Amino acid sequence: MSTDRLLLSEKYKAFIRCKASAEFLEGTTYAGKTTVGLFKFVLKCAESSKKLHILAAKDTGTAEKNIINKDLGILDDFGILTEYNGNGSKDDKIPHIILHTSKGDKIIYVLGYGDKQKWQKALGGQYGCLYIDEINTADIDFVREAAMRCDYLMATLNPDDPSLPVYKEYINHARPLSEWEKETPQEIKDELREEPKPGWVHWFFSFADNATLTKDKLDQIMMNTPRGTKIWKNKIQGLRGRATGLVFPVFDEKTMIVTPEWIKAEIKAGRIKFQRFTTGLDTAYSSKSPDTIAMMFMGITEDRRLIDLKEKVYNNRDLSNPIAPSDTVVKFLSFLEECRKEYGFGRDVFVDSADQATITELQKYKRLNGCIYDFYNSYKKVAIIDRIKLVLGWMVQGKYLVSTDCPEHIRELNTYSWKEDKDEPEDGHDHTINASQYGWIPFRKIIGTEEKEE
Repeated sequence: MSTDRLLLSEKYKAFIRCKASAEFLEGTTYAGKTTVGLFKFVLKCAESSKKLHILAAKDTGTAEKNIINKDLGILDDFGILTEYNGNGSKDDKIPHIILHTSKGDKIIYVLGYGDKQKWQKALGGQYGCLYIDEINTADIDFVREAAMRCDYLMATLNPDDPSLPVYKEYINHARPLSEWEKETPQEIKDELREEPKPGWVHWFFSFADNATLTKDKLDQIMMNTPRGTKIWKNKIQGLRGRATGLVFPVFDEKTMIVTPEWIKAEIKAGRIKFQRFTTGLDTAYSSKSPDTIAMMFMGITEDRRLIDLKEKVYNNRDLSNPIAPSDTVVKFLSFLEECRKEYGFGRDVFVDSADQATITELQKYKRLNGCIYDFYNSYKKVAIIDRIKLVLGWMVQGKYLVSTDCPEHIRELNTYSWKEDKDEPEDGHDHTINASQYGWIPFRKIIGTEEKEE
């Protein structure tokens, strides 16, 4: 074995020693995740009571290049203890590695998750250990099928679009060990909010954890990566967010996200004075899609800033008792009253004009019960591209803030993207964005610097 060249930082030594049932290795590029992860994975295969194991990458060619044959790859690390049959063998047609151990030979199947037909044929029975390279790019159906068949799961990833299902279903259920938690960026810790699963560990590795990375190489990586871009955020800072095609690339969480406590302190000090409050409602009732019922409450300040203050979102797909338009009325009025008591009264409310069922229910409620709010159809004559231009301008001018009480809106601002094949935004990751637009469009003339008015 080439253990003399496998230099380990203290965190990687702790990783090697860690006993877990699932481990997710996230972080910057050149952090050593794959190199050290593979070493531990093969050791886990060797000590497993099961004979069969799985190593998965985008395709077998990628696995050979980046995992099996590379310097400090599996063959380099374990030498004569391993044999690789890239075309399978007489008795087993699936590409595999034979690992010779004191407990007998182990078989590590090499699968490509990019070819569904092939991996569907390969998966069957139960396996000891499962390694998934760059799990954020893997077919989610493969992850689901393979993960349920193994005793131990290890997966590497570079931070990616946080809305990918693999985060919600797997990665965000893991937690960092207490002794290393402080080295995990707060932005990622905030994402690890799904119900924790026993034995699931999240590891964040950075350049500082790669004991073999020289200063010259690090300087070269930094110099060759443009600052301020999403690839800088993903690869250099190790933070999640889509790498390309974002509609709002100038959205800066450090300067544009504020807490309710900060807002209220600024109000008390007289530095924030609201001239108007407004609310938007975007609706979608399907139980078979990720579409949401989104409520956004906003304030417009006397110095022409727009602040997203509170949100409430529902998805029928996640509810055992789906919400109907009549239910939305009750929930929406409760939301409006909550916002009024916390911040102030905004009489005018704007509802998705495509949903006449909900508007009819709101008007019916007002007629039968009396109501202090006036409900209007959203104004959609301002084109989507023009709406985007306005928000980008306000962001650049420092006239756009979002409260941490709006986590879904923050997520959408970080993921809302342009279509790859058309110069228009995608129809997705935009439900709170739509709701907020319905609310501010009628008052757009009093937001942003006056010389930018249209």
